[in-house]
Amino acid sequence: MHQPGLPRNDLSISQPRGLTRLGLSAKLLLVTVLFVMLAEVLIYLPSIANFRRNWLNDRIAAAQVAALVLEGAPEDGLPEGSENRLLMGVGARSIAARVGGARRLLSLDSMPPPEVSRSIDLRNLSWINAIEEAVAVLVSPATMPIRVVGEAVGGADFVEIVIDEAPLRQAMLKFSWSLLLISLLITGLTAIAVYIALNALIIGPIRRLAANVMEFEADPENPQRIIEPTLRADEIGEAERALARMQETLADELRTKKHLAELGLAVSKINHDLRNMLAAAQLMSDQLIETRDAKVRRFAPRLIATLGRAIEFCQATLAYGRAAEATPVLRDVALRQLVTEQAEMLGLPGDGRLRFENRVPAELIAPCDPDQMARVLTNLMRNSVQALTQAGAEADAQPQLAVTAGPVNGSVVLRVIDNGPGVPERARANLFQAFRGSVTPGGTGLGLAVAAELVRLHGGTIELEPSSAGAVFRVCLPLRRSNGH
Repeated sequence: MHQPGLPRNDLSISQPRGLTRLGLSAKLLLVTVLFVMLAEVLIYLPSIANFRRNWLNDRIAAAQVAALVLEGAPEDGLPEGSENRLLMGVGARSIAARVGGARRLLSLDSMPPPEVSRSIDLRNLSWINAIEEAVAVLVSPATMPIRVVGEAVGGADFVEIVIDEAPLRQAMLKFSWSLLLISLLITGLTAIAVYIALNALIIGPIRRLAANVMEFEADPENPQRIIEPTLRADEIGEAERALARMQETLADELRTKKHLAELGLAVSKINHDLRNMLAAAQLMSDQLIETRDAKVRRFAPRLIATLGRAIEFCQATLAYGRAAEATPVLRDVALRQLVTEQAEMLGLPGDGRLRFENRVPAELIAPCDPDQMARVLTNLMRNSVQALTQAGAEADAQPQLAVTAGPVNGSVVLRVIDNGPGVPERARANLFQAFRGSVTPGGTGLGLAVAAELVRLHGGTIELEPSSAGAVFRVCLPLRRSNGH
């Protein structure tokens, strides 16, 4: 179990490295050798069976010559000594041939042919039987002679011989030893060739990927640690390009998070003194209301409201720096009244140069956290007011801000609409990201980021709707409350 203060990386990374005994290259070499040896075994079985068949066929061919001699021999038999020379040349104990329905026999012994351990008919021997019999010769050699039957030439019907199996087994063992040496040589050369090829094509690039990932892990904010993809068009090339994109995105995010952390630390240090100074200024400005100067008394409420908004902005910045926003406490809220309150806090409609319209139906009720939804509305409406104040409306029209809302398919859809310059294209991709989505010079983009986070906590969505003029922000909140609220 992970203990506080103990680096998690030491547990999750060092242990697998200690358990790894073989690298990819060694495993690849071992698997290559095993599969090549398996292929050699599969080749060996039919090869040894074919060698045995050919060896026996050679003896049958020699016996066929003897059969021709028997066919042309006189009735009283061959000259003395000729039979033994024929048998010795074939390497058989006896040779028999059926000629014209009569069976002619040559034998070294005057006695009848001995009993045999096996009978082999080469005329109808299948490959399966040939392999089984070849293995049997090597594993359990016969103790008695074997009988072999083959095709005959000339007038003979067939030729059969009785031979000892020992010479056959010795020849098969010699062939197997030669094949083993050749197989080992082929296996070694093949394994080395496959190892070199796969190591260059696969293992090497994978090692490069793994090494880069470990280097990037050590210093993810260093742009020099981002992998440089090769021009490969295969899966490894795709992985390199995907890794490069991921590292760039992650490095960007880490730098942003680091800036956020530094900002949070800095704001935390100055927040106490800043709020004290603002509170003191607010107390002093309260006294301005009691002055007899009508002009001062007219501007005093605006000064107080401005100081209040400054304090709220400082608190909002601190709230964003926290690990997470509080879970919303849902209540049935009248949205029109909530919009009116936020408009008054922003000083709308103000001096009349900016026209504000609250088009939310009075009877519309939405389940939401009133404090958090007030922050959402304030951020969206403040952005519109700033855009209209700094850039004005399009086509020299009167600056206008409107808020509409209504039920749509089981949700409440709220829109904040203005006829200002709209959102620049360059800001749309990161519109709801802090410090990256600001649309005003010197802005931080915190407002939209906070609004997006609060809407997501409500289970809703926020987006910038396409519009021909100005900006339209659409907030969608579910009407049904989730379980637990």
